[in-house]
Amino acid sequence: MRLAPIIAVALLAVSGAGYYAYAQTRERPIAQTERSPNALERLRNWVMDQGGTERAFDNEYWNHHETGIYVEARTGEALFASTTKYDSGSGWPSFTTPIDPNAITMHEDYTLGMRRIEVRSREGNAHLGHVFDDGPRGTGGQRFCINSCAIRFIPRERMAAEGYARYLPLVDGETETASR
Repeated sequence: MRLAPIIAVALLAVSGAGYYAYAQTRERPIAQTERSPNALERLRNWVMDQGGTERAFDNEYWNHHETGIYVEARTGEALFASTTKYDSGSGWPSFTTPIDPNAITMHEDYTLGMRRIEVRSREGNAHLGHVFDDGPRGTGGQRFCINSCAIRFIPRERMAAEGYARYLPLVDGETETASR
């Protein structure tokens, strides 16, 4: 009969794991329905500096389909092209490949009791999201799942004016990789 308390504790632990998987951290994020610039900056700091995760389906770019590039929110480093963005169904912007693999770093992450690969910006060393091996097979099978608040979108028509003209052939579909 000593097995019953052990089973009860195990069941309680397993049911709590779902809560932690959803919450991502012990601290609660800033409510994303609050859209003030101050709230966005607090959320951005929590995600990029503390490794937080914004809510799925409640972020700026999860359902964004405009042509252009996504850059690191603070440094402006070019990270992803709209031509590599796809709807993964996850509720976060997902990309098959970065513009330049050298613009990001990847690190093993064992938070939440599981192994994941964290994606960080090289220049800013900021947490962007994670990469998973469940992406489209025809493009390498990777899914770069990125927090919207960690990136900023530059529309195609503003790319040259903002210093990103060299990436125009990439977003126009003329090349598979941009010149570095």
